[in-house]
Amino acid sequence: MNIQALDIKVGDRIIAYCKNKRQPCTVQRLLDSTPNTITLKVSTCTRVHYRESASCVIQFHREAVVEMANLNRSLSKTI
Repeated sequence: MNIQALDIKVGDRIIAYCKNKRQPCTVQRLLDSTPNTITLKVSTCTRVHYRESASCVIQFHREAVVEMANLNRSLSKTI
């Protein structure tokens, strides 16, 4: 499922490039929102208490379409 970058909220799981890999990330914080871009702090860690070493800052154009992480897809691969 895809959403517009403008609609991303804290806690959403998205697919993004973090640590030079395209991977599922959890949005920790909205750092900045300008007329052109949105800056987010995300974590590759799935736990409630995020590790700082697993965090990175990403930036999207406001009109960008972002892929949501589908947790059911990863669960079905392990079963």
